[in-house]
Amino acid sequence: MLRRNFLPSLTAAGAGILGAPACALQRLVAPAPFRPTEGANNPLGAGLGIHPGRVVWVRDAKATTWDGATGHWWDDANTDQKAVHGMTSQLIGDLTGSRNGKQAWDALFRNFNETRQQGRAGYRPGERIAIKVNCNQDRSPKWGEPGTGRRALNGLPSPHAILALVTQLIEVAGVRGEDILVYDVTGARNVGDPISSRIRANSNPQFQNVQFLVGRDYELGGRLAPVPDLENPIRFANQDLPAGYLARQVTEAEYLINMALLRPHGMAGVTLAAKNHFGSVHFPQEGGWSPRVLHNSVLRSQAMGSYNALVDLIGHRHLGGKTMLYVLDGLYTAEHNEGNVMRWASLGDQWAASLLVSQDPIAIDSVALDLLSSEPRATQVRGSADNYLHEAALAAKPASGAAYRPSGAALSSLGVHEHWNNATERKYSRNLGRKEGIELIARV
Repeated sequence: MLRRNFLPSLTAAGAGILGAPACALQRLVAPAPFRPTEGANNPLGAGLGIHPGRVVWVRDAKATTWDGATGHWWDDANTDQKAVHGMTSQLIGDLTGSRNGKQAWDALFRNFNETRQQGRAGYRPGERIAIKVNCNQDRSPKWGEPGTGRRALNGLPSPHAILALVTQLIEVAGVRGEDILVYDVTGARNVGDPISSRIRANSNPQFQNVQFLVGRDYELGGRLAPVPDLENPIRFANQDLPAGYLARQVTEAEYLINMALLRPHGMAGVTLAAKNHFGSVHFPQEGGWSPRVLHNSVLRSQAMGSYNALVDLIGHRHLGGKTMLYVLDGLYTAEHNEGNVMRWASLGDQWAASLLVSQDPIAIDSVALDLLSSEPRATQVRGSADNYLHEAALAAKPASGAAYRPSGAALSSLGVHEHWNNATERKYSRNLGRKEGIELIARV
């Protein structure tokens, strides 16, 4: 169903998300700055991936040249697309250990299918790959302008980073454009023109066939509207939460790539790969395509060892269960979920200019949390920001005692969590020669 032919029943459902009482309380009474409750290099859970627990971080200051005043950071004049392509290629090579791009992607597909006990098959034409991007601030007809009752913001995903990923899939991995679906389905959100126009600017017909699934397209046209799949509920361990649902276009996908933002968050402490799926959920009796009902279950003010709804999202068979790759876009990092982009004091007062990848959702969010908590200007990283990481790493027997069964079966560990030794050396357990934990490859 094309978005222009679909009349949303709850267009405004997401418009007031950040006005919820829980969010207001967070701003009035902010918890103390984040401090890990466990010591450094004390891994929890089990690493995932070809190289278990591996996270790759690539930083290239030449990719981000905005002077902070001329035009916008997402303009082609202010972001070097060639550099971003190079960063993305480096990430995939380092993650798999292969210098041949096609072989690296094939290894990711085959490893993922083998892990799901579907043999060693690679990608086959006709298999859809859904890419979940975080377009939380894309809520108006024109990219970067304020939506109803909101101020102008530029904490948006990088069109150049998304284009680089799509280019890798089409030109290197050999994926058909019609098998690629870029989406964010919360009611007020769109996948805006700077993203779609850059993808479709490529004369290769495969780029013209990439599809976009959105909550609202603001008359841009050509986008798909989400259709709830009521046959595959998300059952939350907190019995007070209603069942959630996903778009049928997502549950029908064979693979998922979670392309989140590297960003602090005023309610949850951080918004990374796990929280990216707030833009995937539908609650028929609680606002439709809106995550509002989950807000009180992810608060940074909750005690460690508390239930966290993010674990149910990561663990669902059609979300984390289908995710072959996790990417964090940190080219221009916003100061918080409602804020503008900031330079990093810890990186020489420059833009973050960073991209991260992993096959392990807990490992990549753990590294990102360490990066953000070491940045003085990331002031919203507070309270129990890593509670969900503890719960997810030990999902079979979490400290909260919650029975995480989002798809029916009990979850096992969803990945490995730990904190680095310090913000200077940035070493994790596998960097120190140990058999379990995170391994960080940092090209910075």
